[in-house]
Amino acid sequence: MSIICSSCNVEIYREVKFCTRCGKQLHKSTVDKRTSSLNLIIVFYATFLLFAVVSYLLYNEYPLNLSVDIAIESVFALMVVGFSLFDYKEILKLYKIPKLNKKVLGFSIVFPLFSAVVVSLSIGYLNESLFGVNENYYSEYLYLDYPLLWAILFTAILPPIFEELGFRGFLFNSLQKVVSERITIVATAFIFALIHFSFISFIWIFPFGLILGYIRSKYNTLWYGIIIHFIHNFVVLMIDYYNFNYSFF
Repeated sequence: MSIICSSCNVEIYREVKFCTRCGKQLHKSTVDKRTSSLNLIIVFYATFLLFAVVSYLLYNEYPLNLSVDIAIESVFALMVVGFSLFDYKEILKLYKIPKLNKKVLGFSIVFPLFSAVVVSLSIGYLNESLFGVNENYYSEYLYLDYPLLWAILFTAILPPIFEELGFRGFLFNSLQKVVSERITIVATAFIFALIHFSFISFIWIFPFGLILGYIRSKYNTLWYGIIIHFIHNFVVLMIDYYNFNYSFF
């Protein structure tokens, strides 16, 4: 296979990184680009899977510890930004404000309201029925001053920003270079659910990720996903807040 140097137009018949005449760096072949993307995907998955395991162990070893919470969230954010730098030019395009689509915007507001209520009721019931556990996101921050503010920060603000950047941004872009659009949507949703390290959560996070991935694919923006993700998490948190403070059952 030959390569044509874009600078001096000389034809090169062997695999080299630089032109043998002018010294200009040659463009990567399609196979090289696919291999590079696949390697990044594998490293991304392995890194975040290891991070999920370590986070789980730390939360169990040091419960109710603000320093651990901040450290874990900071490391997660740095990891996401670090991987995103490999594809920053394409990812920046995803942050352009999209042309206003009232139907999509309406769906981005109504759907997470519905999903939050369904998830809160159904997953809460499953956790209590199967494991005798009644999880409450708000109660996890009661050891702090202003627990609701901390809960909003760690539950409703940071996850939509960095999880959408990591999974519907970097990972989505990388998978698009290797597999079809449909497989990309399914794969990002699957990995997104798997990283949360909970079988019960997988039941709803996977289809939730499919919807976020479809919207990301169709409208080529992260903004709708961030809005949906934020509203969903915020409403779930508010339901937990209400149940903890005002439930009589």
